[in-house]
Amino acid sequence: MSNRKSDGSMGGQSLLLPESYFSSVLQLDQPPGRSASSIDLSSANSPNDERTVVLSTQSVAARKMGTRQLIPKNLAVTSRPKHRHHTTVVTLPVPLQSTDISWEDYDSDAGDGFSMRRNRRNKSYRAAVTSLNIEDLPSELQTETLTLASEEKADNQKQAHKSGRKRTLGRIRNRKHAGSFKDEPRFYQEIRERGLNANNLSTEDDEFTLTGPPEEDQGIVVKNYRAAYMTWSQLQQVKDLGILDIISPEERKRQEAIFEIITSEFSYQHSLSILVRHFKDSADLKKTMTTTEHHHLFSNISVIQEVSKRFFEDLEKRHQKYPVIQDISDIVQNHATHHFEPYIVYCSNETFQQRTLQKLLSSNNAFRETLKQIEGSEECGGLPMISFLILPMQRVTRLPLLLDTICQKTPKEKAEYFAARWALKAISKLVKNCNDRARRMERTEQMYTIQKQMEFGKIKPFPLVSSSRWLKKSGELSAYTDDLSIFRKAFSYKSYYLFLFNDVLIVTKKKSEESYVVLDYATVEKVEMEEEITDSKLNLKLHMNPNSEGRCEQMILVAESKLDRARWVTALSDVKQGNSIDNDDLPQYEATKAYMPKAPDELSLQQAEVVIVLHEVDGWCHGERMRDGERGWFPSNCATQITNRTAMENNIQRMERLRKETDV
Repeated sequence: MSNRKSDGSMGGQSLLLPESYFSSVLQLDQPPGRSASSIDLSSANSPNDERTVVLSTQSVAARKMGTRQLIPKNLAVTSRPKHRHHTTVVTLPVPLQSTDISWEDYDSDAGDGFSMRRNRRNKSYRAAVTSLNIEDLPSELQTETLTLASEEKADNQKQAHKSGRKRTLGRIRNRKHAGSFKDEPRFYQEIRERGLNANNLSTEDDEFTLTGPPEEDQGIVVKNYRAAYMTWSQLQQVKDLGILDIISPEERKRQEAIFEIITSEFSYQHSLSILVRHFKDSADLKKTMTTTEHHHLFSNISVIQEVSKRFFEDLEKRHQKYPVIQDISDIVQNHATHHFEPYIVYCSNETFQQRTLQKLLSSNNAFRETLKQIEGSEECGGLPMISFLILPMQRVTRLPLLLDTICQKTPKEKAEYFAARWALKAISKLVKNCNDRARRMERTEQMYTIQKQMEFGKIKPFPLVSSSRWLKKSGELSAYTDDLSIFRKAFSYKSYYLFLFNDVLIVTKKKSEESYVVLDYATVEKVEMEEEITDSKLNLKLHMNPNSEGRCEQMILVAESKLDRARWVTALSDVKQGNSIDNDDLPQYEATKAYMPKAPDELSLQQAEVVIVLHEVDGWCHGERMRDGERGWFPSNCATQITNRTAMENNIQRMERLRKETDV
């Protein structure tokens, strides 16, 4: 592969190792007339020939380059394409799932087992280097090695960039020095923390969970299937110190959970820097919109970036003290309590942000073309800007799940367990405040807008705007009534526009796109809506007893589709029944991509969130989000059903635990 470096190489230079430091020389047959330096290793398996295998330090290439070469460069093979895609799926060949082979043996860029053989061949060179005791080398070699690693790192990156070649996942894991996850930052949109999966809490094998790709859907903004960097166990410092032989398997899992918060925060910080540098600070993009639109679009994202930077720096300092981290709960609690308030401000701006972006994309050609150019740049990885804008909401909602994983992997009799629980409470309180502020801003503005559009006329008016009232669903339905209806004479076979709030249903007639005349209303506890089974019509039977005039009113409404009818019935049912459901036997779905709601009765989803599905109609699911109990509809193709019974049980236990301990 291109730019492959052995553990013994430092940057673009090779380690100076005289022949005397190698422990032995292998003897094989050598045919007459051929020099030792020209031996073909591919023919060395012949039992009839005796040859001397010459170490790479004595090869022709080594003599041309001096005595500093350790690995012949002809072993490097270019395998990664230049252009990256934001959807990445890692699939393992069947033998890897049942044999004891490490990630170092596997190269995901090539198939048919060739990369496996090549990596095993290269591993013999790595074994030769790691078997050396560097401390026994002359002091000038030790000093030179350290100097090469620090001085030539930038030059190597420039050379790799000029040649159009990129390092792969396997190369990062083979780095000698600790902290290698920082050498090639990943987009936060392209990783999935293993700690989000509650099933990992009870499995003995804590390796990567691999997921196949869902069906393509251009309406969903982001999808990803990569694990978060290397694991704690793969750190070279952990291996060199023999820590894995000392600690228990339970402690190893705890260290993995802690380390994943650190690596994922670094990835998140990297994506934030792309958002600020290439989108927010873009002069060309700023010219295409007003100052107000720019503020609504990016809000205080620069402040969020600085908050994330300080948070990661504190985490990294703790990690650098010693590879076995005692705890990070105090750091999380401190930042969640005293430094993460800008997240609340950013989330409260979500409504204005989405509306501004939709407006600019639909009516501003200059904005649309400039944005397209920025999104297509290599620095942005071809990812849409919306995938960057939702990152703060995505990150802040994942942190409680990651902290819960640490709690479950920490012995309950230890002080670290109680510290993790306090940190979990602090970060969950922050998430609750973010959700409450975002909802309050959206609902208040929405209620003021609707009140301006309402005309009560002869119907007794009432104040519509209230801090405890919000819209659950609205839409147009055709209607016909029986002879006893008060609407029969004037409104027979007309269309009505219904507004369902959490406490009242209002029936109106639509005058224009922004004007409605109120015909009747009733509180939700006095309203019944049920599906009427007919051969050809999608009827809904609506009862209001009493209505605004104190009488019993019945209407038969006709929906446009089965989905529309089901959404009206479930909207009213959710308002009246609350969240009392039996979760044990209901199917669970895990979101494979983020979804942004387009109607009040739809459910927003972040990737990897788990939803309990109550109904499924015409490609849409109605479910309850596990982390906070919020209900709504979402497209079924942006989630996959969880079929593992153990995973489902663990998800229910986590939901009950989080809601009990965090009062969510």
